[in-house]
Amino acid sequence: MSRHPRWLPTKEQLLNSRWLKPVAHHLHDEKLWHMNRQSVARAAAIGLFFGLMLPFAQFLFAVVVAIVFRAHVALSAAFTLITNPFTFPPIYWLAHRIGTWVLNHAGNGGAAERAQRQVEQLGERLGWFDATWQWLQSAGAPLLLGLGILACTAAVLGYTLVWLLWRPRHRHGAGGGADSSGHSDGGHSRH
Repeated sequence: MSRHPRWLPTKEQLLNSRWLKPVAHHLHDEKLWHMNRQSVARAAAIGLFFGLMLPFAQFLFAVVVAIVFRAHVALSAAFTLITNPFTFPPIYWLAHRIGTWVLNHAGNGGAAERAQRQVEQLGERLGWFDATWQWLQSAGAPLLLGLGILACTAAVLGYTLVWLLWRPRHRHGAGGGADSSGHSDGGHSRH
């Protein structure tokens, strides 16, 4: 039996989470806990995306989306930890800088300010949740755009890096077999 890393949520912890009760019945599917190239790459993409895109409920969204896309649920949840009390300020500063740069780049002078005014006007007309709206107003369009760019970029990079760097574990013993990605090597191991 392999050791379970402390930073990775266990199946029991996820099954007992009150936030995951509505989807807990899906967590019994063993395929959601099997580590192979596809499920880990998907988990990296999902966890990094929600870890960067959402300031709250990252864990919940990552697990639900991991169930839908058949990714490793515990790793999806763990990858959301890219944002934590230590990384949150520099990530949000960088996101704001990226969003401001994109909105004001090459011929879009004042686009950030115009977008901010449009967002404020929309909020006044629609009257959505006051707390959420206050957060959106204080964060501004540049931050939201920058977070979207960072989240999408990190998801693509995470998926790609796992896919490229994944090395199957070779089984010792007679004959070939399936590697950890589920593909048969026909009895020949690659070195």
